[in-house]
Amino acid sequence: MGKYMHSLKSLRDIALEYARVEHPDLASMARELGRVVHGDTTALSARLAAVHRRGIDTRVLIERRQPALRVLVRAWPPGQRMPLLDHTDCWGLELALHGALEWQAYRRDPHSGELDAQGRNWLGPGDANWFERDASYAHRCRNLSRHDTAYTLHVYGGELPDRRDSESRANAPAWLVQAQRSQFAGTLAH
Repeated sequence: MGKYMHSLKSLRDIALEYARVEHPDLASMARELGRVVHGDTTALSARLAAVHRRGIDTRVLIERRQPALRVLVRAWPPGQRMPLLDHTDCWGLELALHGALEWQAYRRDPHSGELDAQGRNWLGPGDANWFERDASYAHRCRNLSRHDTAYTLHVYGGELPDRRDSESRANAPAWLVQAQRSQFAGTLAH
């Protein structure tokens, strides 16, 4: 447990260090956080799984008002997805600790409100995506595994609304799911 606690403390301390300024260098923060995750992947993954088995899906590592900062660890059950998030007045960074996530980014047209897909990334342990304060930006994530729980670290700064856009919005694009097919490329040997 000590190594796990040390890793979470290190992740929290890195977020605190970079979040001292209004516009932190999110690329450098991601690099430092990723270094900790890569250095301690096995112990961190095992301990996070043990915490999740006790029914804890989200653990807040720190939340402060001045300057506003929230750092938390979240468990993503197999196949779970989050609704479209609109972080108008904050910046954020999301880092995979264990498992794999798909991250989709969107821009909202300021006049029509319609969403335009901007890209898609896949995050594995130590990989991160981030965003600056931007009223037109929205994103969502999902756990790519059908069997394993994924864990992520979230660092948010600035005004931290609890507001979420509904997944049922007419202009929110659906997740694209494609059937997988297996096929043999030759004979099977015993």
